[in-house]
Amino acid sequence: MINKNLLTCSLATALTLGVMTQVNAATTIKIGHGANEQYHMHRALLHFEELVEERSEGEIDVQIFPSSQMGPDREMIEGVQSGVLEMAVSPSSFFAGWDPAFAVVELPYVYPSKEVALDVLNGDTGKQMLERLEPLGLTGLGWMENGLRHITNNVRAIETPEDLQGVKLRTMKVPAHVATFETLGANPTPMNFGEVYSALQQGVIDGQENPIAIIDSQRFQEVQKYLSLTGHVFTVYIPVISQHFMSSLPEEQQTLLRDAMQEAAAYQQELVDAEEAGQLKKIGEAGVQISDLTAEQRKGFAIQTEAVRSDYKEEVGAEIYDGWIQAIDDAAGN
Repeated sequence: MINKNLLTCSLATALTLGVMTQVNAATTIKIGHGANEQYHMHRALLHFEELVEERSEGEIDVQIFPSSQMGPDREMIEGVQSGVLEMAVSPSSFFAGWDPAFAVVELPYVYPSKEVALDVLNGDTGKQMLERLEPLGLTGLGWMENGLRHITNNVRAIETPEDLQGVKLRTMKVPAHVATFETLGANPTPMNFGEVYSALQQGVIDGQENPIAIIDSQRFQEVQKYLSLTGHVFTVYIPVISQHFMSSLPEEQQTLLRDAMQEAAAYQQELVDAEEAGQLKKIGEAGVQISDLTAEQRKGFAIQTEAVRSDYKEEVGAEIYDGWIQAIDDAAGN
């Protein structure tokens, strides 16, 4: 014979446990990116994780997977689109594969300074660019710095466009970057990032181009003789979250994620500003000859790459291109 009091008690206990399980079950956000754990962007994402978990009071669990553990960038972005992955942080250039407008972000010598670039990206024009991700099933949470790209090589110091003649240079698989170095007379060689160190070591390529923090964190100074601070392209990452996943969250959690990412990006800027001088010193102490180009020297590179910028005006669309250039002029006070 069933004890009705015991049955009632058991049901009540089960219901209570069920409610407790539901309350305690955290929403998981997995984030994939391609940088290593020493890189400032990864450390900024750790700050994002800390902010989100603390402010959500444990309702959101952020898990970060660096060093392409979730696959190469395009695969990660597709994972976010399909819902397999909640978030990815990838270079803005990859999104040009879906929408050519994103190519305008990383054109050569399009910004007079990093500060102007950040003003544009974090202003209304940058926000409008991020809105173009919505039809792709993605929501952009902002912009994170990759940095001004500079050239290292084993042939000679690069101080004029002529110095690049015949230099076999690894570039990203970004058409605008390849076109830039073809125009400058180099021999651009797209290559997966993970292969670069050994290719430099074995002489398969003469050089590569990357921001200072990456040159240092990847120890390229061990296999390179010259560093030229050309600052030819300013590159950024876009942290994207699944649009479907984002819309499923309560409004206050959506706001929390946006605010935390803005704070993480600001924290990243603090890291970059605090560490870059020390990284340059470390590279120089390793025996690398560093050439800090003057504004006039950089102007020579900018003039020679004008054709690349003009060609991309048609590809990205005149309205997008002209709007971006106008935003740059406004930010620069022109």
